Amino acid sequence: MVREFKLPDVGEGLTEAEIVSWLVEVGDTVREDQPVAEVETDKAVVEVPAPVNGTVREILAEEGEMVPVGEVIITFDVEGEPVEEPAETDAGAADEPEPAVTPVDEDGSEAPAETAAEPSAKGGRVFAAPSARRLARELDVDIASVAGSGPGGRVTESDVRAAAEGGTEAEAEPETETSEATSTDGVQSATRRVSDDDGAEATEPASTSAEAADRDRTLAAPATRKLAEEKGVDLDSVPTEETRDGEAFVTPEAVEAYAEAQQAAQQADAEAVSAGAAGDGQTVAAPSGEDERIPYKGIRRTIGKQMERSKFTAPHVTHHDEVDVTRLVETRGNLKEEAEQRGTKLSYMPFVMKAVVAGLKQHPMLNAQLDEDNEEIVVRGDYNIGVATATEAGLMVPVVKNVDRKGMLDIAEEMNDLVGKARDRSIAREEMQGGTFSITNFGAIGGEYATPIINYPESAILGLGAIKDKPRVIDGEVVPRKVMTLSLSIDHRVIDGAEAAQFVNTVKEYLETPELLLLE
Repeated sequence: MVREFKLPDVGEGLTEAEIVSWLVEVGDTVREDQPVAEVETDKAVVEVPAPVNGTVREILAEEGEMVPVGEVIITFDVEGEPVEEPAETDAGAADEPEPAVTPVDEDGSEAPAETAAEPSAKGGRVFAAPSARRLARELDVDIASVAGSGPGGRVTESDVRAAAEGGTEAEAEPETETSEATSTDGVQSATRRVSDDDGAEATEPASTSAEAADRDRTLAAPATRKLAEEKGVDLDSVPTEETRDGEAFVTPEAVEAYAEAQQAAQQADAEAVSAGAAGDGQTVAAPSGEDERIPYKGIRRTIGKQMERSKFTAPHVTHHDEVDVTRLVETRGNLKEEAEQRGTKLSYMPFVMKAVVAGLKQHPMLNAQLDEDNEEIVVRGDYNIGVATATEAGLMVPVVKNVDRKGMLDIAEEMNDLVGKARDRSIAREEMQGGTFSITNFGAIGGEYATPIINYPESAILGLGAIKDKPRVIDGEVVPRKVMTLSLSIDHRVIDGAEAAQFVNTVKEYLETPELLLLE
């Protein structure tokens, strides 16, 4: 029997997620709880486990596709299980029989789409890609009334658009399209649709050239799909001789060959344009490099929305200062080897975190948050310090809880663990929540001053600049000292400028005299 598996809610308040990669292929045998896909939420990448023991029947979402929670993303063949009723049916459709397998002629090609698509048109189970379902909702089209022209009567986006543009007439007389035609040399490619005005048969076989392939569905391993994405190749356009379960199957070698053919053709076109002359004898210049479009989604979009909310909600003011950390550099250097022997990498950040907590205790408004709904300023009793971390997906802020109750090595070990999990995308949502104050270290890449954006709903964030040798006057003599810059951004609704300066002075005192941290 067939078991459908819907994208679960893998995070608090999640409404959609991106399919990062498939860990299985059609035909693979899986066991219950075996990871079958990696899914990216707004915070991290998580694995989605199989709900049953069975065989992968069909993968219904492409890698890189945004899928709503509750959408069917994969189906399994499970022996002895009853068929799960589909969620998307018309009233009374539960009594309709399951659609038959797509008719196949003796030569291996599918029967006309009108026959294959009949079940969906009558209101039974609808075979459609998630993207086609979303498009149907956007265009206010009843997906169950659309005749599918894809393999097995599958409803494609073009079918939905045709139904939206042509209404009932388009639904009643769908254009015939054979999903895969076999040319004389055995290479499978799609046939194009031709309207009656073209004066040609609707199922005229397309060329087997690379440009002609245009399938609605192509099977390929996750690694092959990733390769195609890297090469900028549309899998449905890659000619192939191989099939699996009657579907076209593309190999990495076919993708490589097609990508090389595309590059050669583009190069030839560019050379022709560059060398050619216009009618008036002027040389036509070759086009410059193409723009790259990166999808604004997932973690990057979440970060952007959070930054936007913070910047346009809290009036930011930034206070800049410098601190002589010569003794701190010496202290950290003396303790670094001992920390490594205990299995901990000791950076400057734990010292700064302890100094910040000391400053927050003396200036509690820096550890406060504005409850706008109740019109109250909430002074937090915990000291949970967030550490802004640069990752491939964008800026993340792991939170070290209860810093005031932990020793230096404990803070260093926990911080290193959280930062590592943030960078490999395995960090849990709760490990980035509950912060009361944040620190960002832009000095790690050489910066000195910045205007950090507050990690809303917190009220302040401290930016650390690079430690550099600078001249200072000590006992009437100019000497080189280790100096670090500080940039404190505050929510001016909660914190006054004078209090911000006093807080920075306290932090400076502890960093200039690190022995004071032993008292905290």
